[in-house]
Amino acid sequence: MKNLSKRFFSSLILIFIIYLSLLNSYFLFILLGLIGFYSFKEFTNIFDRIFKNHFYLFLTNLVILLYLICFLLSIWFFLIPFNNEKTISIIFILLICALTDIGGYLFGKTIGGKKFGKISPNKTYSGVLGSLTLPLALYYIFFNNLNFYIDFKINVITLIISVSIISQIGDLIISFFKRKANIKDTGSIIPGHGGLLDRIDGILLGLPLGIILISN
Repeated sequence: MKNLSKRFFSSLILIFIIYLSLLNSYFLFILLGLIGFYSFKEFTNIFDRIFKNHFYLFLTNLVILLYLICFLLSIWFFLIPFNNEKTISIIFILLICALTDIGGYLFGKTIGGKKFGKISPNKTYSGVLGSLTLPLALYYIFFNNLNFYIDFKINVITLIISVSIISQIGDLIISFFKRKANIKDTGSIIPGHGGLLDRIDGILLGLPLGIILISN
């Protein structure tokens, strides 16, 4: 459970950093820039190990660069100008992604069971269940504390399940790339997770989907 505590505190620290950035657009711009830079750097390091053909390497890096730009811009344009509802909404979606990761790890390690698949051999079906169960606990917190501040047009349970599932898919995609590249971690910048992509793999898909769902 030592790694679980690292994951937990890493998540808290990251959410705290993000919260501070939500207080000032200048800090937010810097944070998004750093996320984009280090994410792209780690992606290129992975693809350098996978693709020997320079054309495929260039094309893959280009696609990833365009996606990261769209990812960062979606956050920027959603949040600017700041208000409490937007800030709480972003934190709520990030918590879904974080609890998806923590729930999967916690249930997978404590319950175990059948492995999920070759893409990510350490993942289990119990972990998938945990990835959905822990975020759903936010549903009760939402109605007890947050429904006075934000009013989602989409059903909250639908939002949580959708973001959690796509977040797990993001995690599986990065796991697939790491296996292809024959590496354990994408880097070593975050204790308990390795690289930045090891921490935000689910967020890369979960956060944009969450923004789309609550914006419609």
